[in-house]
Amino acid sequence: MQVTETLNEGLKRGYQITLPASELDAKVNEKLAEAQPEVEMKGFRKGKVPMALLKKQFGPRIIGEAMQEAIDGAMTDHFEKSGDKPAMQPDVQMVDGETWSEGDDVVVTMSYEALPEIPEVDLKAISLEKMVVKAEDEAVEDALKNLAESAQDFEAKDGAAEDGDQVVMDFVGKVDGEAFEGGSAEDYPLVLGSNSFIPGFEEQLVGAKAGEEKAVNVKFPEEYGAEHLAGKDAVFDCTIKEVKAPKAAEIDDELAKKYGADDLAALKAQVAERLEAEYSGAARAVMKRGLLDELDKAVSFELPPSLVEAEAKQIAHQLWHEDNPEVHDHNHGEIETTEEHTKLAERRVRLGLLLAELGQKAEVEVTDAEMTQAIMNQARQYPGQERQFFEFVQQNQQMQQQLRAPIFEDKVVDYVFELATVSEKEVSKEELQKAVEELEQE
Repeated sequence: MQVTETLNEGLKRGYQITLPASELDAKVNEKLAEAQPEVEMKGFRKGKVPMALLKKQFGPRIIGEAMQEAIDGAMTDHFEKSGDKPAMQPDVQMVDGETWSEGDDVVVTMSYEALPEIPEVDLKAISLEKMVVKAEDEAVEDALKNLAESAQDFEAKDGAAEDGDQVVMDFVGKVDGEAFEGGSAEDYPLVLGSNSFIPGFEEQLVGAKAGEEKAVNVKFPEEYGAEHLAGKDAVFDCTIKEVKAPKAAEIDDELAKKYGADDLAALKAQVAERLEAEYSGAARAVMKRGLLDELDKAVSFELPPSLVEAEAKQIAHQLWHEDNPEVHDHNHGEIETTEEHTKLAERRVRLGLLLAELGQKAEVEVTDAEMTQAIMNQARQYPGQERQFFEFVQQNQQMQQQLRAPIFEDKVVDYVFELATVSEKEVSKEELQKAVEELEQE
């Protein structure tokens, strides 16, 4: 096997790999000899089929396997000896593949872009500022009011039902004058504006009063779950029994118990803790951006053009869909990348390579438990199909990498946070919110 360098410019590499016909033939004979004891063929006892007959019968397939194994072995050996790590899958082409015949040398070309050497970074020299926000009494009180509204009850009222009121009613649904299964109920409490009934139903009960009978005319959606009702016109004969207005729960010990706390003081403490956890998460995002900015300024190295180009295309594609939200598929023309896309891509590639290097040196790993949790979080977006989603992820390496990458990045970032010099600065909720908004605008 002969490997000859044909290109070495920057990060671009090119090689010609020659597998002599004699080596390929020897490898084929070796594989046939390994298989011979198990081969059965009519007219011969098991393991006694002549080598010449085996070669005639299985030679073409074995040649292909031997050729692939030899080339793969040569590539693996090259990367081990050179220390190169390809930025993307190497491009391997067989020379004269269409005219090659048994007995010829096998010649292939291999080209790739090598990952660059990543310079050392003195992480301890990095200075970062961490914004700290305390949960003020006003914020806690606002949160308690929201909890009280969520735990609202309803009390009887006089007069017509308004949006947000609850009507207690009996109803019978009919299609073509016939009541249908599941279309009737008694003493049913319906909050107007909750959108819990089919479109157009609740709006027609606004203005209804206790004791009133009302016919509600609706049309079931075309995609309705019950096929025999989908797209059908229906009439619901409703008898309004009560109209109730919403009443927020009192902020007291009883409210606290509804949310699992012993008393109001304990609920306030829980709310304050939750708020500060939210503030801390937002502050971490701001500090992470600050870290990435510092790392971006601290290093400079050549970037693989293929990675930058692929990332720029991805950025352009994502931004195009954000500007065209009505397009949900990818049946659109090619999206041109701009200088701005390329500049952002260079930053992302540079930081991605640097974080990968830091994580590798620090032996940062994503655990099975962390991956399982990430899959579970994603699966919640597909209610009723969680199992199918789990199976899909298990069989899809690319999806696994998409879930693993942000976990790995955050663990590397936390590792750097521990080494960097971090000073805390107490700020208001508004200042933190402004900093977060600036992140979203960039």
